[in-house]
Amino acid sequence: MKLFESLAKYQPQALGVLRIMTALQFIEHGSQKLFNFPISEQPHTLTGLTLAAGILEFAGGILLALGLFTRPVAFLLAGEMAIAYFMAHMPRDFFPVNNGGDLAISFCFIFLYLVFAGAGAFALDNGRSA
Repeated sequence: MKLFESLAKYQPQALGVLRIMTALQFIEHGSQKLFNFPISEQPHTLTGLTLAAGILEFAGGILLALGLFTRPVAFLLAGEMAIAYFMAHMPRDFFPVNNGGDLAISFCFIFLYLVFAGAGAFALDNGRSA
């Protein structure tokens, strides 16, 4: 269909918006772990794994939002989300909708897509030499 074919020219912008909006949501998960912001009724205890996850989510989210080192950062974050799913969610129940892991799976596969697709538009990576 011609309408959808004409939209293809905006693929870099759409990818950039996907990257930025996903990163902004991911930053919130890190800031909640590290700073309890946004305020949670059950603040996280900063033990080894939770602290590492908070740092990865906060710092990695900022780098992704800026589109800086997108592919290696997205690779690390996809791995973090896979580990989070199998350690924290899957033991609760087999089904993601029941174990609360559907968001971890979504983040994992969006980040994995960014590893292959790159940053898209609006990224600092676009101004760096390869």
